[in-house]
Amino acid sequence: MKVFIGADYRGFERKNQLARFLVENNCEVVDEGPYEYNEGDDFNDSAVKVALEVRENPNTRGILICDSAHGVTMQANRFKGIRAANCDSVESTILAREHDDANILCMSAHFVDESLMGEITKAFLATDFKNLERRVRRINRLDEREDYD
Repeated sequence: MKVFIGADYRGFERKNQLARFLVENNCEVVDEGPYEYNEGDDFNDSAVKVALEVRENPNTRGILICDSAHGVTMQANRFKGIRAANCDSVESTILAREHDDANILCMSAHFVDESLMGEITKAFLATDFKNLERRVRRINRLDEREDYD
């Protein structure tokens, strides 16, 4: 599977660790940055890159890491077709995939240690969407409008 990954400076080291983990688990990894540690960088740049790549390449997944994972989740979810989920357990990750067809996994560099990050990532990549009519309907409604009053 092809996986696009990105982070901000707080997630930089975890992103690099996770990239190695993904390669060891036979994934094709595309690193969307940052490529060097820069304490002044923002989460937005890599989150936008990953979201656009995942949207344009439907059979791929994305992973984003920042301090809390809130910022990258919010940024990625600004794009139609993207369903980014902030997950901090294997159980929440499985539900995000099975129920919501999450295509971008967001994780906290602060709250999720390296070992758990690997387990969460395995669950994200191995879990299929349970394609039930009500779930498809709900997912489709996410992209109905962008101009809520």
